[in-house]
Amino acid sequence: MDLDALDLRLLDQLQRDASLTNLELAERVHVSPATALRRTRRLVEEGVIERTVALLSTDKLAPGLSAVVEVTLEPQTARTLDAFEARATSDEAVQQCYRTASGPDFVLLATVVDMPAWHAFLRRVMTDDAHVRNVKSYFVTKRAKFAPAIPLASGRPRGQTRGQIPVSGV
Repeated sequence: MDLDALDLRLLDQLQRDASLTNLELAERVHVSPATALRRTRRLVEEGVIERTVALLSTDKLAPGLSAVVEVTLEPQTARTLDAFEARATSDEAVQQCYRTASGPDFVLLATVVDMPAWHAFLRRVMTDDAHVRNVKSYFVTKRAKFAPAIPLASGRPRGQTRGQIPVSGV
């Protein structure tokens, strides 16, 4: 899918605040509300916008224990990697799951309510798997930054040159 400068401006604004009304979104990207709505619907239909969620405050909700977990499997076959990934991604404690290279096979971000729940998570996802060779957990003591927004084509759509409409700062 080719995204033009308007698509990127819409996506940039929606990454910052998906609760904007269509009128507010249109004003921020300098288009009519009908154009903003039509383009946003197309981005959803084509899967560019996967879903809209609320980001909750960890400070206000005291979520318990969060950890970054490195997992190495042995043997590292497609079957063992796929099976572990399926089990990890289906567990409600796992918020993010990345298959990685040049280090551990997976990096997970997991959150549970307390230490007994942590031990239960380890048993469910790690201990009962004969292919899990190594697990390293790094408990989060402070979330200094959480920015789920992704960079959008270095600020310009493919083929755009300097001097054309910028993506952000509109």
